[in-house]
Amino acid sequence: MQVTKEQNCLLIGNSRWHWAIQKGKEWSFLHTPPDPNKLKSLEKSLSKWAAVGPIPKGIYLDPSKCIKLKHIPLNHFPKWIGIDRALVAWAAFEKAKSKNIHTEGLLIADAGTILSITCINSKGEFLGGQLMAGLKLQRSIISSGGEQLNPVQSENLPKNQFPISTEEAILRGSFQSLLGALIEAKKESKKPLWLCGGDSELLFKYLKHRIYDLKYYPDLILEAMVNLNLKAN
Repeated sequence: MQVTKEQNCLLIGNSRWHWAIQKGKEWSFLHTPPDPNKLKSLEKSLSKWAAVGPIPKGIYLDPSKCIKLKHIPLNHFPKWIGIDRALVAWAAFEKAKSKNIHTEGLLIADAGTILSITCINSKGEFLGGQLMAGLKLQRSIISSGGEQLNPVQSENLPKNQFPISTEEAILRGSFQSLLGALIEAKKESKKPLWLCGGDSELLFKYLKHRIYDLKYYPDLILEAMVNLNLKAN
């Protein structure tokens, strides 16, 4: 995309805010806790924004700069689909087309608070998907759902597949559930798997030796926001 002036993008997620910050011709991607002060400092240069999580009270975001489903040039995507899923699907499809590796369709997994799996065909049309609790949410649900279980304090994945301590068992079990879900989805869809999102780095580390047609672009959704032209769609 040709950029003539500095502009920034913001995605308000369920638990974090995701920023695409432009300096000159370069873009950097940042992931922070909700940060209204940072938003105020960048408000004038904010060119595009989207939200899948709560917008704090007292925050004004220009509605004319809000990315909506109608702005994303994908075919046959249902009106109820989350804007985050549509953005990563479009970004993945555009990248795949540019490399001529889209002919089998794609399976896109966005590993955030919610792990979303979106399946599209070779024309970029929505075929369906899956939604499940992400790593941190799974750990929270397990801890709060069991009367005898304490909240999980660590985020370090234990090396042992069958840990002795309860906390490590929750850490390993929640990770294995996502890993298994992705492997099974890949097997059933027979499509290349593209990974993005906050937990994608850890998942990629374990999947790259098991899946041959695997792509890893952690900031795919921000890349989509940077390249999307609101006026053209």
